Amino acid sequence: MEQEIRACLEQKRYQDAFDRLLPEFQNKVFRLAFAMLGDSALAEDIAQEVFVRIWKGLTGFRGQSSLSTWIYTITRNACLTALKAGWTKKESSIEEPSVARAAEKSGIEPSAHAGIDVLRHLQELPQKYQQVLRLYYLEDRSYEEVSRLLEWPMGTVKTYLHRARKELAEAVMQGKIR
Repeated sequence: MEQEIRACLEQKRYQDAFDRLLPEFQNKVFRLAFAMLGDSALAEDIAQEVFVRIWKGLTGFRGQSSLSTWIYTITRNACLTALKAGWTKKESSIEEPSVARAAEKSGIEPSAHAGIDVLRHLQELPQKYQQVLRLYYLEDRSYEEVSRLLEWPMGTVKTYLHRARKELAEAVMQGKIR
């Protein structure tokens, strides 16, 4: 699909290129935005903004990186801008399947009787920990993908994941997560 889109761009058929890339990337852009922001409504807004930026930037795409890398970079930057602007995130429930899966992977057993809401505490962590936890656990990204998406060294990603898990575990042990 990327070759078809690139061919359209080389022929300056920008509308055709956009019409092909939109269905190919719209879910991927939304999932990345949601993983970074933790709010589906905000992720939808950011995804729309990203595609406006892509449309405006198609004429300037030079193909120095893959199309997906270019799009993910635009998405990441839009999310980081939203986070810096202090856009609020809604609270997520432990009942949501992606949250329960993330909690299981992190070694925290989500159960109705325990009353643990991991994402509530996640929002209290430093932003860098939130980003790496959301991408790694909620978005099921590999260390390499998280490193590439956030443009952080692999060691930094692993360190932040370790520290974030440790903070979450300490919060559970101290009864801070309810």
